Amino acid sequence: MIFQTTKEFATQLDREDPLREYRTRFHIPHRDEKVVIYFCGNSLGLMPKTTKEYLNKELDIWKRDGVLGNHSRWEPYHEHVTEATARLVGADPTEVVVMNALTVNIHLLLVSFYQPTEEKYKIIIEKGAFPSDQYAVESQIKFHGLDPDSALVILEPRTGERCLRTEDIVNKLKEHGDTVSTILIGGVNYNTGQAFDMAKITETGQEHGAKVGFDLAHAVGNLPLNLHEWGVDFAAWCSYKYLCAGPGSPGGIFIHERHGNWNGPRFNGWWGHDKDTRFNMSPDFIPIKGAEGWQISNAPIFGLACLRSSMDIINHIGISALRAKSEKLTAYMEYLLVQLNNSLDIITPSDPAQRGCQLSVVMKNSGKQVFEKLKEKNVICDWREPDVIRLAPKPLYNSFSEVYEFVEILRSIQQDR
Repeated sequence: MIFQTTKEFATQLDREDPLREYRTRFHIPHRDEKVVIYFCGNSLGLMPKTTKEYLNKELDIWKRDGVLGNHSRWEPYHEHVTEATARLVGADPTEVVVMNALTVNIHLLLVSFYQPTEEKYKIIIEKGAFPSDQYAVESQIKFHGLDPDSALVILEPRTGERCLRTEDIVNKLKEHGDTVSTILIGGVNYNTGQAFDMAKITETGQEHGAKVGFDLAHAVGNLPLNLHEWGVDFAAWCSYKYLCAGPGSPGGIFIHERHGNWNGPRFNGWWGHDKDTRFNMSPDFIPIKGAEGWQISNAPIFGLACLRSSMDIINHIGISALRAKSEKLTAYMEYLLVQLNNSLDIITPSDPAQRGCQLSVVMKNSGKQVFEKLKEKNVICDWREPDVIRLAPKPLYNSFSEVYEFVEILRSIQQDR
């Protein structure tokens, strides 16, 4: 599509947007009685207007029924989002379950899928992975009595580049090949916004006998995923970013069906026990087949209620429609930013296949000051040290006119400096 730089063109794009009415289904933040431009959905998605209704329903049941709500409603409550979650990540329903927080789930998955031997003991991650991932991986390595200096392999971009090239990732996997036990990479890098070729990484890693997993915190609800078809061994994600389930909401995991009858290492808990006999309170653990067998504790109902409200909206739209608007919205932002006289660099790949809806921008002068000025002018985005402003025009509720207005604000900030 050929974009234009006028306000009228942005208004036209909004008129033609098939998802424009969904913006009205979310609470848009205000500051000083003015609506903010919210490009921070890659950190915390906005609240659906139905969330309070979903949450209040469960509060009312607790108020009215107390413990009786467990067996009448809450015991299988997580199953309300199973089908929609499976569609979103490209999985069979038995391969997914919503539970816990992201890093907790990464640890639980690594207990199973990082089993180092004398020959195969390395874990591969990308440089600039979300710090919690690196903390988790390093602690797992130490837990097995190994040294991260020798067991942790970090994929680094070429000198002078910010993003990884797929061929370099593949070559590094082949280089370490038979010594690699596990690969854990972000589906989308939180800092650069680069989306990785998960199918190719999975194929290459498994050719060398490695277990391949992904942290999908910035990919779920942002990109179309086909975890089952790609043959991914395991994955984990949160729900408070692109899934708009609210702060601290429960994440989810994927376990490929070939691991469904798992008899290897796993931390067991009673909610992973066979549902038909769970309340017999037997001392012998009988795991549920599939991803649900990795559950430990019963589900956080109030967090799940919030997730259910947002998943109903996302499921109604479908990831294909979200992705179509995302590509157009992000490309439009990129086009307008490029017009700003070489005052910034966009470090996120320009190829739509290598990014979601996030653009990471480095200002050539005084980036932190620019970020603070944006905040003063009611633009909510995100700063990551040492020099990155992250912008996420989200197809669920952001408009083309907001993108235009943001770039004009940024232009005015530059002219005033």
